Amino acid sequence: MSLVDDTITRVHREEWARVVAGLTRRFGDLDLAEEMAAEAFALAVERWPADGVPPNPAGWITTTANRRAIDRLRRESRRDAKQKQARMLYDDADAVPPDSPDDDAIEDDRLRLIIVCCHPALSMEARIALTLRLVGGLTVAEIAHAFLVPEATVGRRITRAKAKIAAAKIPYRVPSGGDLQVRVTGVLAVLFLVFNEGYLASDPQQEPVRTELTSEAIRLARLLHDLLPADGEVTGLLALMLLTDARRAARVSAWGELVPLGEQDRGGWNAAEIAEGHALVRARLAAVAAGGGPPGRYQILAAINAVHTSARDVRDTDWDQVVALYDQLVRLDPSPVVALNRAVAIAELDGPEVALALIDRLDLDGYHAYHAARADLLRRLGRSGDARAAYDKAITLTGNSGEITYLIRRRDQLGRH
Repeated sequence: MSLVDDTITRVHREEWARVVAGLTRRFGDLDLAEEMAAEAFALAVERWPADGVPPNPAGWITTTANRRAIDRLRRESRRDAKQKQARMLYDDADAVPPDSPDDDAIEDDRLRLIIVCCHPALSMEARIALTLRLVGGLTVAEIAHAFLVPEATVGRRITRAKAKIAAAKIPYRVPSGGDLQVRVTGVLAVLFLVFNEGYLASDPQQEPVRTELTSEAIRLARLLHDLLPADGEVTGLLALMLLTDARRAARVSAWGELVPLGEQDRGGWNAAEIAEGHALVRARLAAVAAGGGPPGRYQILAAINAVHTSARDVRDTDWDQVVALYDQLVRLDPSPVVALNRAVAIAELDGPEVALALIDRLDLDGYHAYHAARADLLRRLGRSGDARAAYDKAITLTGNSGEITYLIRRRDQLGRH
């Protein structure tokens, strides 16, 4: 790849959301914003190899996209009023130097765009698709590949989401007060889903870990953290992603088998991500201690991961602290999945028999991790026949190729009793 190609790729990654957000604010049309941003980058691919990279690549893309949008409005306009508006916009575009953007306005625009994409009026599937397309800059084909659905399905989700935003006249602004928190909560849920799909891919035909998804989720979480640095849950989610992603290189063996946390080579963990994640967790602990309010779900999950990544060996893990954190989490989120994870931690303190009694109370028969956890506890208790049946059920329910390989090996190592 040439230096020009590298530059275009970098500018697309860094500036796509800024350009689309700015166009949306200016023209109030998501379709127009996306199409003109794409045209500007296509023109860069055509011209920059011959003309050279401009001194301000981002400014060039922004100005080109704005002028193309105005040209589109002028061509499509059939009324004098629209022609006059387009002329005024065109004159204004010429008057604004492309090398001196208003950084504060740009940051606000990006936040507005993220919040619009994750409006609660949209389905979760539509929020994910729209966020990855307009904020992440992924193509329809890339999104379809990531979530294992036809391109036409993703295209329809995006089209319907844009139409719903237009029909409902959803304002392109940052809401205030409680409305903002509700919207941010939805954004965090979308990013967490994207990250989890990457970290434990649900299709056996895919790699066990989808780094393109985990990396994109982290990038968008960083963007949100830059825009809302004082939001504890935003900080917590970014820390959680970093501390989880730090273990990625040690999570899959050379032969494609998923390696559980207790068996991982901790020397292969990403020290920089761990240091950054720990710093974010410490900052949140300090904020809570200073009266910043109780920690939320993502902050507690990040703290649990901080405990795990602080131990040089699994035997050094502070399981008392892990269980105490899960006790906090279960009060916030009394879901069966949280209870399952808490029981797995309790097994390290009080033994597999106590943990199995807790797990057997849960209604999670369709969840592969439930059966995998039961299988491990039954194995530790010497109940090989029951463990084998639990492994079989977990294998049939999981879609991750690395996890399937791991579970089969563990099952086949059991005795025949």
